[in-house]
Amino acid sequence: MSRKFLVLSALALGLIVPTSAKVYTRDEAIKTAMENSADVKTAEEDLIKASSQVEAGYGNAYPSIDLSANVTRIFGLNDVKGGSPIANAASDMFGKNDDNGNPKVNVFDKDVVAPAIDKMINGMSAQGYRWQSSVGLTLTQILYAAGKVGTAIDIAKAYKHLEEVNLENVKSTVRYNIDQAFDAFILLDSSMAIIDESLKLYENNLEFVKQQYQSGLATELDVASIQLKMDALSIDRKTLEEKRITAKNSLLTLMGVDYDSDVQFIGELRNPDSNLPFPDTSMANVIKRRKELVMLDAKETMTEKNIEIEEGGYKPTIALVGGLKYANNQNKITEWDAPKWDKLNKYVALSLTMNLFNGMQTKEAVVQAKSSLRSTQIQKESTVRYIRLQIENNVKALENRERNLIVLKSNVELAERIYQMTESAYQNGMKSQLELLAANLDLRDAKNKYLTGIMQWNEAYNALLKTTGEY
Repeated sequence: MSRKFLVLSALALGLIVPTSAKVYTRDEAIKTAMENSADVKTAEEDLIKASSQVEAGYGNAYPSIDLSANVTRIFGLNDVKGGSPIANAASDMFGKNDDNGNPKVNVFDKDVVAPAIDKMINGMSAQGYRWQSSVGLTLTQILYAAGKVGTAIDIAKAYKHLEEVNLENVKSTVRYNIDQAFDAFILLDSSMAIIDESLKLYENNLEFVKQQYQSGLATELDVASIQLKMDALSIDRKTLEEKRITAKNSLLTLMGVDYDSDVQFIGELRNPDSNLPFPDTSMANVIKRRKELVMLDAKETMTEKNIEIEEGGYKPTIALVGGLKYANNQNKITEWDAPKWDKLNKYVALSLTMNLFNGMQTKEAVVQAKSSLRSTQIQKESTVRYIRLQIENNVKALENRERNLIVLKSNVELAERIYQMTESAYQNGMKSQLELLAANLDLRDAKNKYLTGIMQWNEAYNALLKTTGEY
């Protein structure tokens, strides 16, 4: 954006500034506001969060590894002791006959059946250990999720882009607000300088009238009239000083800086006569530049992708699951068996899940997602129409300000010539003092109106730049 300015600052106009005062230029004020603005900091944090969501989205494509551990204490159980009572009894009866002369236990009973029964009894009693513990490691890899992972990443990217644009939009708003407050401060400084110029003219006239009064060529009323006008101007200047304090406080507040009476600002208003380029009002280009529309584009992309996410509820999810689990059951928590690979529970599974009925939740979620998309599209269409109307109004306002400036500038030149001629005629005794004072007042009013016109032109120019997205 081209920046050519008309010098109207406090320092350039020669106002008294303490040597130790902190002086801010326009760019320094904007930079300070950017560093301290809570809105900018919040937008930056939102962007960090959005960037993190993109990384989290990619993380969903990687396998998930989970560690689980469980320790259970069961009360009311006696110590579990392993033994072989059946095998021992069979060994004791081996080789002995009953009353009928038949063997009580044969070799198969002693070596196979009895030990097997002992193992079964010990296995069943192991379920009653006081301390039952397990440690497991599970790996899950999503193989198919109806495109939900990739779509979620696309949504996160669109959200990140939205927050990037939002940050730029917030910065643009901060810059615009500082410019407006800065210009208002400069206007007050310049108005005070115009009053000081008028006071100086009155002082010169007062000295001249006093000399004439002493020579008998003027009356005491003439001297009193000038003094009265000077007092009125002094009151006006005091009012501007109070407004200047308020304007300074407002500007410092926007900058996020504590109020300091010695702080001063040096800056310039754009000069309407410097042939600044007229803002680009082509709607095709405006739509690309306006950050609100870019953000709505990103939101539209997000809502479109969200429809795909919700429609995925009709489709299956396939995952590969693998795991290892070690179990340890003991009478005391301090007793642990050394884990052995062949004793670990190892498994691999292919899991398929597909919802068949969920009370129409998926259907309604799709309906809601499509409605959100349409709402965003309607909002975008409405915003485009509103921006077009804004541009038309701001173009007319800027053109009106330019026409007014031509008249106001001509008025200043005319008022200056009238004052100079009136002053010359007054010194030659051809004009009265009241006519001279009136010419002085007209000149001051013309300068103030022209200065206000320049300020209004800058406001209109800034508003059009902001509306077209060039600010």
